[in-house]
Amino acid sequence: MDPAAVLRDFNDQMRRHPADGLGTRVELDERVTRVISTGDGWNGVLWTDLAADDADVMIEAQIRRFATVPETWEWKYYSYDQPADLPRRLLSAGFVPDEAEALMVAEIAELDLGTPPPAGVALVPVRSEDDIAAVVRVHDEVFGGDHGAIGVALRAGLRTQPYVVEAVLAVADGVPVSAGRVEYPADREFASIWGGGTLPAWRRRGIFRALVAYRARLARERGYRYLQVDASPDSRPILGRIGFTELAMTIPYEFHGSLD
Repeated sequence: MDPAAVLRDFNDQMRRHPADGLGTRVELDERVTRVISTGDGWNGVLWTDLAADDADVMIEAQIRRFATVPETWEWKYYSYDQPADLPRRLLSAGFVPDEAEALMVAEIAELDLGTPPPAGVALVPVRSEDDIAAVVRVHDEVFGGDHGAIGVALRAGLRTQPYVVEAVLAVADGVPVSAGRVEYPADREFASIWGGGTLPAWRRRGIFRALVAYRARLARERGYRYLQVDASPDSRPILGRIGFTELAMTIPYEFHGSLD
């Protein structure tokens, strides 16, 4: 895999020209790409082409645009974005950074897709309402907070044909202990995996690796070339050993300011 070429493709396909999703619409300006949710989905600035002499004006313009959106929104910053002091400018404008994550990509053909779950653990595709509720519970327990929006997205995604999102549960003795999902953006080369959180008592047993391999197989069956993930500090070394390459760092900056 050529990391520089893959990053260019990712930037174009997944940031500059992202696919429309369920309950969202993409707004393409000449120098900004925004995603607007029509429900409980993600809202934010996904891509920009800013210069030092007008970055502050462009930031203010996005704040004014999202003032009409009732939900929270964020600026999805990547470490190669310009100008170089964009993080400082976002902070000055009232944005608050969340945890930095690594943009990691693997070519699916180069991954070991035969990784099984550990003994006593079964991987179960999410299809029923009970399954969806279990995914939300696992995410709430592992990551904290309320992940009900994931349930909403899964219900909507599983009503489409073909599915635009699928999820999988890792179940031990009838109890869900881990969960993750994979999203299939239309007409793109990159499928995205999310979640993968495992209850503390079940970590370091290979469940995370098995969930990645399971979702990679699903993406391969759908014809995707790459698998992309925003990796937390805990998952970065595991993904690196599996065969993912770090292409950049990304930080979500949530807007907590106000219009003057």
